[in-house]
Amino acid sequence: MTPLVVFSRRILLPGGVYCGYLIAEGGKITGLSKTRPGIDAVYLDAEQYYVSPGFIDIHTHGGGGYDFMDGAAESISRGAAAHLHHGTTTLLPTTMASTEDELLAFLDNFQIAKASLAGGPYLHGVHLEGPYCSPEQAGAQDPRLITHPDRKQYERITEYSGGTIVRWSVAPELPGAIEMGDFMFSRGILPSIAHSDAEYAQVQEAFNHHYTLITHFYSGMSTIKRRSGLRVPGVIESGYIIEDIDVEVIADGCHLPPEILRMVYRIKGPDRVALVTDSMRAAGIDDPAGTYTLGSEKNGRPVIIEDGVAKLPDRSALAGSVATADRLVRVMHKEAGVPVSDAVRMMTATPARIIGLQNIKGTIAVGMDCDLLFLDDDINVKAVITGGVLRIDKQR
Repeated sequence: MTPLVVFSRRILLPGGVYCGYLIAEGGKITGLSKTRPGIDAVYLDAEQYYVSPGFIDIHTHGGGGYDFMDGAAESISRGAAAHLHHGTTTLLPTTMASTEDELLAFLDNFQIAKASLAGGPYLHGVHLEGPYCSPEQAGAQDPRLITHPDRKQYERITEYSGGTIVRWSVAPELPGAIEMGDFMFSRGILPSIAHSDAEYAQVQEAFNHHYTLITHFYSGMSTIKRRSGLRVPGVIESGYIIEDIDVEVIADGCHLPPEILRMVYRIKGPDRVALVTDSMRAAGIDDPAGTYTLGSEKNGRPVIIEDGVAKLPDRSALAGSVATADRLVRVMHKEAGVPVSDAVRMMTATPARIIGLQNIKGTIAVGMDCDLLFLDDDINVKAVITGGVLRIDKQR
């Protein structure tokens, strides 16, 4: 493979902005230089752009018209490819509450899709959201399909997955959920808190049993309740009280207003906040307004797209976003006032660390995978590089 050399005055490194040349060979970053290297290579001039690590989306249900649970490997590969055009170079296809047969079929299709996406995005593994959700916080999850953790079932699914489950989102107050947290941790699966009506003491217990992430912070979770006139913190408050717990936020500007996004950033900091799309099939489609299916075409739920977000038809709950990763970074920077470097960190280094990829992805450093983006001042993706190869070029 021919070496790659990229020049920019704004290469986003972990320690700050670097002006110079980035050198890559064999799909890895091999050096940074202030002077032009005298080697035979493909030279790319990105002087007018930020050079960023590739975005990492650890919670997405689909895009480009495809849901990852449609029942075909093509839906996973094409949905993932739609996100590549918006800078996502690594992602976790995410499920919804479903029948076990549908879930097992999804796991089969994931394996096929992963083998077919040589140019990206990298499908590190899967994220299972549900079916172990609180009925009080079901949100867009189908209430007919949610249930309590069943050890025989989740052991069976885990065994069937062949190690592809990276994270599993569960309501930790449900019977059996604490035991499930210990089981997941023992199998290398990240337990995450989601669709939960838990109180602070239950969240703290869950954290002590390896639930170290809160899924789509503020969405589908409890807040302060009153008991006998006294206030009891919910999951939202617990996310702030427990300093070492990570949170993910859907920074599309709809799920949370810029003021709340700014507050989450200021209190938790960029190293504890991961930006996620939580996108459904309409993400990445120009002018997506209309009616779609959330989940599989066969058994999914109808949703409407209006005001730039997906909603249940009765408008009782949001039902995922139509955002792509570049929109998240843009909203955090342009609307919430977060510095570009921190907004990018929350879409790269932080999610990489959360899912255990921090040694190969998420930062620009020698030895890391050469997954790069060229971003203009408005956070539009102008080029995408994966494995040291230019895959998408929108510079003209």
